[in-house]
Amino acid sequence: MNLLEAKNLSHAFDYELFNDISITLSKGESVAIVGRSGSGKSTILHILSTLLKPNGGKVFYKGKDIYSLNDKELLAIRRYEMGIIFQSHYLFKGFTGFENIKIASLISQKPIYRSLLRRLGIENTLKKNVGDLSGGQQQRISIARVLVKSPTIIFADEPTGNLDKETAEDVMNVLFSYIYEKEGAMLLVTHDEELAKKCSRAYRLKDKTLNLM
Repeated sequence: MNLLEAKNLSHAFDYELFNDISITLSKGESVAIVGRSGSGKSTILHILSTLLKPNGGKVFYKGKDIYSLNDKELLAIRRYEMGIIFQSHYLFKGFTGFENIKIASLISQKPIYRSLLRRLGIENTLKKNVGDLSGGQQQRISIARVLVKSPTIIFADEPTGNLDKETAEDVMNVLFSYIYEKEGAMLLVTHDEELAKKCSRAYRLKDKTLNLM
């Protein structure tokens, strides 16, 4: 059974972004969506990750229609089953890097593994206020904050946008290793076609439709 399945999705704001889009995500899979800015890539991610109800279509997580669930059930899935890496870090200002990660640990009731912090190369930044860190360091803190929750599905919106090429490769290797080791899955939204092709499947969002690359 698919972990996640979206059927016949459509959505519009001031104009129609996409229509009749279907996509699946299974254990151990990484799926990428590429497309120009404004094409609706991030909107699809928000719909699949419980943050935005689509105008049309359905999203199933472990066989359940997520938008038919009540707020408490939806919050539980968002808190314990899904991890979202945003383009913006959304870190708590005035807190250290470690305190930001600790909050996620407390909410999810999961431990912080030092091995994860080492693999992300942030051990020496944890005592610093996040406002004193570079954009790349903040991004790695935000990724650690997501992974410490041990989510089943990772939703990543341009996760390497603030990183240099070498660090970006290291971070993506951590994410790919995570879904392999945890039998999880990842949906990645990116402009980087080279990165997209490293995923199990890659789609292009163009002219309101989603097609395999």
